[in-house]
Amino acid sequence: MVGRPAVGGGRWVEVDPGRVGRWVTGFTDRHGPPVTTAEGYGLRLAAPDGATAELHTPPGAPATADLAGFVAAATAPRRIGLLLARKGAVAVGVAAGEELEVSKVDTRYVQGRTAAGGWSQQRFARRRDNQAKAALADAAELAVRLLLPAASTLSALVCGGDRRAVDTVLTDRRLAPLAALRAERLLDVPEPRHAVLVGAIAAARAVRILVRDPEPT
Repeated sequence: MVGRPAVGGGRWVEVDPGRVGRWVTGFTDRHGPPVTTAEGYGLRLAAPDGATAELHTPPGAPATADLAGFVAAATAPRRIGLLLARKGAVAVGVAAGEELEVSKVDTRYVQGRTAAGGWSQQRFARRRDNQAKAALADAAELAVRLLLPAASTLSALVCGGDRRAVDTVLTDRRLAPLAALRAERLLDVPEPRHAVLVGAIAAARAVRILVRDPEPT
């Protein structure tokens, strides 16, 4: 499992909650029995050879102080709200465990950028800006109708897509209960569609692990 390079060194890997125990076993086989400590983000494993693994608690799961509790919390079913927004498309849904209970996808046309200059460029830019604002207003209404009634039953709200678009949607005062549940994790997703929303469930539940290999001797 190669993973993605992390800022500051190391690499990020994403592991299905049900495979975390097996992943830790592999880490132990490669680097030796680690010392486990509880951290604000989850658990830190420090191996005898200098390798470390930082296991980040997935959104909505409770904090735990040991590996067995971490795996149990990560794999336990919980209700998660999903809000994906990018340009003129939005997808919202509620997932119970690994299943999507309710969902809605909406797409609104937002004009692309133009290479024209001068007054024409300004006119197109204003039109594009107005279209984008209207699309995000529609997205907020969709979140109010579908996600807000479920807010009291959600463990977390996981967002994805364009951060600015998501931030704009959640500035709607009516969505304050949802904004309070927002997880730090922002999913990297393409233009929201139903299939993308379904795929986001696994990404939202995954355990993110920051792995740092031992320094070469």
